Amino acid sequence: MSRDDELRRVSEQMPRFLRLIHGLKAQHSAEVRDRAALVLLFPLARLGPLRQGTLADEVHADPSTVSRHVALLVERGLVVREADESDGRASRLVLTDAGRDQLDQLRAERVAYLRSVTAGWTDEELETFTTLFDRFLDGIATTLPGEPAPPPRTVTA
Repeated sequence: MSRDDELRRVSEQMPRFLRLIHGLKAQHSAEVRDRAALVLLFPLARLGPLRQGTLADEVHADPSTVSRHVALLVERGLVVREADESDGRASRLVLTDAGRDQLDQLRAERVAYLRSVTAGWTDEELETFTTLFDRFLDGIATTLPGEPAPPPRTVTA
């Protein structure tokens, strides 16, 4: 098969992938709002305290949507607002211990789900997929405005 034929295959798989992700979200329809809010814990854990606008930019979401999600996270005690040292009028969102615990639970749920999805895969297949999927996501990220370039990859022989 030619490279363009393979790229067509991938382009035809993308809508299926997005439908399946949407289906996974719909399975938890009662939890959708909560789940959407909980996703904000990941960048806060990875990047540290952030202003709400920066968080919205980071997750490519509408600021008003992020505002509603942040209110829920604050209400549940998963995030607190602290004064920004560089500008006392602004605040930064900080993950609490309860937020870290919730994040650990989310990660464990994801790993358990992926363990079941990849149960028939060899360790080598999983490693290859993980490497290529990461590379694929980096490629997509470079096409989005405001996304930093992915770090250079170290090639091991």
